[in-house]
Amino acid sequence: MNHKKLASLLFLALLSVVSFGCSSKTDINRSNPLEDKTSDLGLRNLERAMGIIDTAMLFYFTGEEMVMSRFYNPFTAVRSEERGSVWMYTSAIESVNAVLHSLTLAKQNGYSKLYDAQFSRYTNLLSRLYDNADYYLGTFELTSFTQTKSWSVYAVDRVNQKGKANVTGVLNVYDDQMWLIRELLESYRLTGEESYLQKAEYLTAYVLDGWDTTLDKQGDENGGIPWGPGYVTKHACSNGPIISPLVWLHEIYADKPAEIEYRFIDAQDHKTRVSVMKPKSTYYLDYAKKVYDWQYSKLLDQDGVYADMMGGCGDCKIVYETINGVRYRASTQLTQPAGEAYTYNSGTMLSGGADLFRVTSDEKYLNHTKTLSEASFRVFASLDKDLPGYYSYGTEGFRNWFNGVLLRGFMDVHNIHSAAIPAITSFQKNLDYGFSQFKQQGLLPTDLLKGWGDSEKGRGVEGMFQFTFAAEYALLARYEFENNINQK
Repeated sequence: MNHKKLASLLFLALLSVVSFGCSSKTDINRSNPLEDKTSDLGLRNLERAMGIIDTAMLFYFTGEEMVMSRFYNPFTAVRSEERGSVWMYTSAIESVNAVLHSLTLAKQNGYSKLYDAQFSRYTNLLSRLYDNADYYLGTFELTSFTQTKSWSVYAVDRVNQKGKANVTGVLNVYDDQMWLIRELLESYRLTGEESYLQKAEYLTAYVLDGWDTTLDKQGDENGGIPWGPGYVTKHACSNGPIISPLVWLHEIYADKPAEIEYRFIDAQDHKTRVSVMKPKSTYYLDYAKKVYDWQYSKLLDQDGVYADMMGGCGDCKIVYETINGVRYRASTQLTQPAGEAYTYNSGTMLSGGADLFRVTSDEKYLNHTKTLSEASFRVFASLDKDLPGYYSYGTEGFRNWFNGVLLRGFMDVHNIHSAAIPAITSFQKNLDYGFSQFKQQGLLPTDLLKGWGDSEKGRGVEGMFQFTFAAEYALLARYEFENNINQK
């Protein structure tokens, strides 16, 4: 059987899978989720998101263990032998959460039958994704700035037995845990499943254990979280993504007496490690502010967006110190920001700033967020570059996923700064153009404005990009549904 015939058969099989619950015109005014008959933009966006997820699950995932292939070529029906990393795998969870969120809003917009038909199916998929994420899970002992402790966290790479991944040194990074924390908390808020909250808090404790608690000559914390326990450089991507989840945890515990251990270094002697109990709500909000302030003070560049990392560390080796007979990690001096300004590093600060303003009413966060929103659209979006009337965003490397984080940031700030709305609209236009012009076997190309290019003969497209496009469509559905609700 030739590849094109196989691809056609797979797509026919897919249609039988994704058309469930979407066959009644009474429910959704459409006979097929891959057609465009509805006048409700929110509903159309949501259905496109679900269609892309279901297509991607069919083409990129295999087996009960849900092994994710990194690439798939819809022209040849060939999936890559290379597996997706935990970060790529988390993109699938992100897209499902985004759909679940939009389904709850769809119900409020009168589409209760759609909600009833789909919500439990996607919560079941969510549960399976989390269960099989344990193929990335492993355990190791870490000496941090305040303690030595054993942790069970997520490795970059998948192994063939749950819980047995190698997570030592550079084989796990803090940002991978942060993206999971963000999704676990969103899943908790959507489903009420306590295990998601527990896992999110555990991983948050691990991430904050990476915060540099050592003190400078003025007695202030050096601060910042390295890229991972095996690195000394402190990256925007290993700090910004935890801000919003910390604010959410603050809100979850705002009216509860729960406490948590807070570990720090005594400001008098700059050496003694101290441990006290602190209310969770206060603890999480304090850390959200500290992380935000560190990134704002260290990584904001001359264009008004965020550089990649703090570097300038010479040989960049991890060093240790012994205090009262106990070994701790010591701080490595970092002298300058470095690296490219990626969209997601500004996106997480947009979301973090908006969340901090929401819970504190501190005008500082509002002003920062307004300025960053405008700078991000100016720096990262280019009008008429590839197509008249359209804004182009970078697509090289992993930029498609990075751009999805930026869209989330624009979404989070538009209610306090309407200037973000044109940026949101630009994502809608680009997705719609790519969907109408280049959709192949239900999948979209890496470049939504220029199409597949050489991908037809190459390895195809990243699976995480499909889940990114699905998440973006679901976010845009949420945007439309919320606007409809607010106008009622």
